[in-house]
Amino acid sequence: MHNTLTEHARCLYGDEYRPTPECAPGHREFCFVEELTFADADAILAMMRELCPQVVDGHLPVWVRNLAYRLLLLQRPNEPVLMREAALNLSMHGPDWDDIAEDLKNRADALEAG
Repeated sequence: MHNTLTEHARCLYGDEYRPTPECAPGHREFCFVEELTFADADAILAMMRELCPQVVDGHLPVWVRNLAYRLLLLQRPNEPVLMREAALNLSMHGPDWDDIAEDLKNRADALEAG
């Protein structure tokens, strides 16, 4: 049905930059969540870069973005650039996560300083 995580996300949520592809009926969001959960960091990054090249754009729901960054940071826990990107995403999509965003920025600073 889909060859990549990006294609699966595009089919479910659309794409601000390309038409939504024709897909088989019966898509279930839980299938995408399962695929995302077990995707490697490169596949997740590719999805985020293609579907949300700017933090404020794209059609991915905020909860998908948050989950994607959480999974990325679990797989790549010592990448300051990725921590800052996740922090920016959290900051842009609600004050509920400001403390987590600040913690990520502090951890990124500490990694770069250390």
